[in-house]
Amino acid sequence: MPGGEAVPGSSSPPGGESVPGSVSVPSSEPSRGSACVPVGEPAAGSASVHAPGAASVPGSDSVPGSQPAPGSAASAHGSESASGSAASPPDAEPAPSPAPVPVPDSTPGPVPPPGSAEAFPADSAPADVTPAAAAPAERPRPLHDPDPYSTPPYGEPGPWAPAPPVQHPAATPAHGTQLPAAHSGTPPHGTPNPTPPQGVAPQPPPHPQQPQAPAPAPPRQPYDPWNAPLQQTGAVPVDEEKQKKRGRRIILVGVAVITLVAGGVGGVLGAYLERNGGGTDIELPQADSKSKARAKDSVAGIAASSLPGVVTLHVSGAEAQGTGTGFVLDGTGHILTNNHVVEPAGTGGEISVTFSGGETAKAEVIGRDSGYDLAVVKVSRVRGLKPLPLGNSENVQVGDPVVAIGAPFDLENTVTSGIISAKDRPITAGGEKGDGSDISYVDALQTDAPINPGNSGGPLVDSEARVIGINSAIRSADDSSAPGGGQAGSIGLGFAIPINQGKRVAEELINTGKATHPVIGVTLDMEYSGDGARVGDKGKDDGPAVNKGGPGDRAGIKPGDVITEVDGQRIHSGDELIVKIRAHRPQDSLELTVQRAGKDRKVTLVLGASSGD
Repeated sequence: MPGGEAVPGSSSPPGGESVPGSVSVPSSEPSRGSACVPVGEPAAGSASVHAPGAASVPGSDSVPGSQPAPGSAASAHGSESASGSAASPPDAEPAPSPAPVPVPDSTPGPVPPPGSAEAFPADSAPADVTPAAAAPAERPRPLHDPDPYSTPPYGEPGPWAPAPPVQHPAATPAHGTQLPAAHSGTPPHGTPNPTPPQGVAPQPPPHPQQPQAPAPAPPRQPYDPWNAPLQQTGAVPVDEEKQKKRGRRIILVGVAVITLVAGGVGGVLGAYLERNGGGTDIELPQADSKSKARAKDSVAGIAASSLPGVVTLHVSGAEAQGTGTGFVLDGTGHILTNNHVVEPAGTGGEISVTFSGGETAKAEVIGRDSGYDLAVVKVSRVRGLKPLPLGNSENVQVGDPVVAIGAPFDLENTVTSGIISAKDRPITAGGEKGDGSDISYVDALQTDAPINPGNSGGPLVDSEARVIGINSAIRSADDSSAPGGGQAGSIGLGFAIPINQGKRVAEELINTGKATHPVIGVTLDMEYSGDGARVGDKGKDDGPAVNKGGPGDRAGIKPGDVITEVDGQRIHSGDELIVKIRAHRPQDSLELTVQRAGKDRKVTLVLGASSGD
């Protein structure tokens, strides 16, 4: 339009500035012949009615009973809005534009009430407006052109209704500000429409030639929690299958956590209870009580049977003291032991005997013999003695089980076991005096049963708890044949006097206080290094080497002869010959093999007897 483009739904005040929400009015003269476009069907015989809130046109009739809006142009220059009021003079200044009425952005322009029509003046010149004839009724038209580029749907050219106003976001009120009441699209009945300035005819909005470009997106407003849109608070739909899976996972995780915690707590608690016993008394498992009886031929059975007849001897003398073992021979209190056990007591020493039950008693020497290393002591006024039965050493075989009982290193009632390792072992013991008077010659039983110092004089019993030997000597790793050699522990080489020899000597000692030795009546050359026992050239104190009328002389033995066998057993030295002879009784007959001038000859010899020490 001349003078500027009209913004749909807006009005321009004088001067050409566009005011939002007002109708655009050109600053020049209105176009001639412009007609008012009816908006609705007026009632029959009714006058033209302004839209609510519009100013009254001079010379027109207002609707009876309507009131002008506050601040509207109808009250300007002292004019009245009542029916039949005077028209404004021609030279009057144009009334100022009415204040814009705020219309919500989402609501189109005001719509006249049913039965009313909005009339616009045909000419802007001030004159009385004659009521227009009633126009024929027309069908309502849409406010917006459904297709602006097509033929009008009602068969007549535009103008079309103005397009809806541009939407602008409403400003967010401050917290606590009361929001205005919602605007209803229809103004109250009787509200006058704003009056356009005098001399200016209201113009319809121009026909849109092309669709308007969309308005730019409003700037992003800061989030206001007090103006946030309301949301539903109902429950969110839940997927039952996912809920079940989640529940199972939670259960599995819970079980795993509980298992780990329980295992850790159990481990800590178990370790604590193991170290501290859990605060309760501990009772260990144990086998039921059974009979204490054992087989008689077992070591336990043999020990149980023999221990009551074994004693421990404690000897003290003027120059020495020692400990040894002995065993009871009879009910009168005779006890057999080794000579070297009681020797420290001499003639003025003391001997104390302790039995297996703990009883003690004083003992006295009945007789002793250094050549056999045997002695008999006796206790008096002792009841309940249990003599040990004597076996036969001739029946012993190599490998037979044996048990040795004694007090090694003063540990009384000690029991060890082993076997017979060998028989007829010629051994010598003693010799501390240097003249050979204290040397003992024993045709001993060898055993591997542990024997230590303190076992001397104790019994060596067979599987039937019968005495077959008297424990007398041991061979140690650091032992020496020289006098004064140190004592040491057992290395499995123990020697016992056969009980047959011990029985004979014990009987002689008990009966006579002395023991007799069997002899052949010759003097041996102890320095001879050849094989066998050689008869010396001279005897004791330069006497003859073969005693006249003695057993050797009667058998035909001559000085310088070498005896190589006794009863078929080979002889390698003079000591072995003495041992073999002392293993017999006086008056026993022996068969000897004699080598003379390189020739062997056999002779028969009857043993003689000599008094012992």
